[in-house]
Amino acid sequence: MENKLQATIDIGSHSCILLIAAFEDAPAESSEAPVAPRKILVPKLQKVEVCRLGEDIYEHGKITPERIQELVNIMTKFRMDLHALGADLKAVAMTEAMRKATNPDEVIEAVEKAVWVKPRVITGEEEGKLTYRSVKEWHGEGNVTIDIGGGSTELSNGETTFSIPVGALKMFKAMGPIPGPEYKKFIKETFKDLSFKGMTKKPVYLIGGTGTALAMVFLNSQTFDYKAIEGLEMSLADLEAVTTRITNLSKELRAMLPGLGNGRHEVIICGLFWLRSLLEKLRVETFKISTAGLRFGLLYPPEKEPEPKPKKRPAFLKS
Repeated sequence: MENKLQATIDIGSHSCILLIAAFEDAPAESSEAPVAPRKILVPKLQKVEVCRLGEDIYEHGKITPERIQELVNIMTKFRMDLHALGADLKAVAMTEAMRKATNPDEVIEAVEKAVWVKPRVITGEEEGKLTYRSVKEWHGEGNVTIDIGGGSTELSNGETTFSIPVGALKMFKAMGPIPGPEYKKFIKETFKDLSFKGMTKKPVYLIGGTGTALAMVFLNSQTFDYKAIEGLEMSLADLEAVTTRITNLSKELRAMLPGLGNGRHEVIICGLFWLRSLLEKLRVETFKISTAGLRFGLLYPPEKEPEPKPKKRPAFLKS
């Protein structure tokens, strides 16, 4: 019999996240004829540890021995949580920092020894698709997901998915805690070859640490409560107000705000600037925040790929 508690680990550029969850019946959608209930993931434990692998990539192009040891320490703590709850670790995924690292094998081997599961470095496109899947299972189709990480950002509408090598930590290393006049040139250069066709004027869900921190500051919530955050709607005016509030504080006071501990206060303003630019490109006035993400998407069974549409025969071949 398969263990009810299943787990994944997401090793990102700024932080590592452990998810322990279980598949449970989704709320009934109508009172029509009874059908087999749809299963969705319900989180039972989520832990976040800051690893800042992206700093090593920015400064050295590889993950240093010291940082690898810090990562191993985090993974060891995660393994203790898994054993304490009797959860099965199904997948360990690595993202942008490891896509860029010149020594991925060394890091993969160290993590595998710590958690007894071999991690997999996934592409930006796969990361975006899995993130979209996690939101779709909770909120349905027809949305656009924005996943702002430490080193990259993934956008998806279910049909088109792409990854942009820009993230909150990467921006912080390039511009400092508060972007200055150079930001306008940076945005122009970043967007010049990108197409958002098929993604504009659609409901947007923001995923990732930037979104969670933004929600906690907006709600003035001292503790992470996924039920309070999930589906929280904010406007561009709300985003502007929170950004201004955080920017006007010293870094010491900034670190005391809800959700901005463990170094998040250093990168949050860069993440919010970047979010604003993306929302303007998507031509929306409001957005929602989701606590779903890659770690959830890794647990859902693969979906069938849509069958390719048959090609039209040239007119001169038709009978």
